[in-house]
Amino acid sequence: MNRVIAAVGATAAGFAAVVGLHTVSSGSVNTLLKTAAASGGAAGGTGRSASSGSRSSSGPAAGATTPTTAGPASGATGSAVGAAEQYGYGILSVKVTVSGGKITDVSLANLRVAESYSQMLAQQVVPMLRQEVLAASSARVNGVSGATYTSEAYLMSVQSALDKLHA
Repeated sequence: MNRVIAAVGATAAGFAAVVGLHTVSSGSVNTLLKTAAASGGAAGGTGRSASSGSRSSSGPAAGATTPTTAGPASGATGSAVGAAEQYGYGILSVKVTVSGGKITDVSLANLRVAESYSQMLAQQVVPMLRQEVLAASSARVNGVSGATYTSEAYLMSVQSALDKLHA
């Protein structure tokens, strides 16, 4: 009987953690995991979304915050690594290089994914997003259809890096 109660509690805590990962900011993930662990449950799961990935992104999603700055300050020069963004399939951060007020390079500084499908998706999506950001010299570009979470995390990290360069 005790095993059944423990299994049900662990399953509920794991489910709550997975659902919570999609709705909390990256800074709150550790708090969520600590809370689930303290309550006696295991906070496991892959963080994979139940969405089929058919959502299209032509701008910020409902509830998403609009960045205060979209591009580099005129005359800005340097490089910065954006915040590590938690998204439905892992964590990513980008490094942005700016010269003369234009974005001259964007590269992945960190990419951690939960499964091989996520790795394959990132390998296809990141070059497209990089090209869009370089062409616009801004973080305000359209996301890639079918890769909404990856697109949003990538663009939020780009914006974070640009904000660091503005400061």
